[in-house]
Amino acid sequence: MKHNLGIGATDELSLRVSVATLVRVVFKHPSHGEWMLALERKATLRENKVEVKSQPFGGAVRILDLDAIHNLIGDFHFDSQRSRSEQDFRIFIRPSDWSTVREFCIQHLSHDDDPILETDPTRELVEEFADALEINLKPEQYIYKSVGTVVEDEATPTENIHAEGIPTVRVFRIFEAMISDSSLIHTIMENNASISHENLCALALNGKGRANATLALPLKQLTDHYLTMSLNERNVPILFEENRLDETVPAILEGIAIPKYQRLN
Repeated sequence: MKHNLGIGATDELSLRVSVATLVRVVFKHPSHGEWMLALERKATLRENKVEVKSQPFGGAVRILDLDAIHNLIGDFHFDSQRSRSEQDFRIFIRPSDWSTVREFCIQHLSHDDDPILETDPTRELVEEFADALEINLKPEQYIYKSVGTVVEDEATPTENIHAEGIPTVRVFRIFEAMISDSSLIHTIMENNASISHENLCALALNGKGRANATLALPLKQLTDHYLTMSLNERNVPILFEENRLDETVPAILEGIAIPKYQRLN
């Protein structure tokens, strides 16, 4: 059987699947020792308007063995040329294959050094810290561990610029990365304080249509804020201390139930 590695969706390959890592990056405040959560603050130019939102660090899981996906479901399409070139798990499949793909992802993401799917958040952390802080993140600066998997079974539109608006189902592997290096903590705090919302928008307008920085928030206050909200309010982006937080933020927090996400060990 010939396998199609094309781009885009057909009537048959109509369901977009996104498999990604989300990382709860935490550190102790250098002054008072309170646990802080670091998020990726992103400014993106869309139709002559810059939108700013903050989301967990992380990104697409890479497919290390394309034949394994072929053998599982046959043909599939990547959602963009970029996903195809990087073998990102952002693909179109037959809707009837979703349950099979779902269980396949859950199984392989739970393995360390899996030969089929990338199960290490290091690559994305290094890339995103370089974008946001212009530093080279080193292994000795943090300790990470996996804390579970989250599945979104009901397709919702994506904001990804390469497939904007397309209904997507998702699988997230959740990690916690604890920053131990004091100089890196200082860099995160300085970046958070020195780059305002307006600064970030200007950087996006004057650059390549996007700009990145960090956002540091008190972890307990943020968690308590989500606990005061109704379940349905947690399903969508929210404002917290005048910052727009992506709907994936509560997925990385402990003890927060979100209706659209199913948590697995």
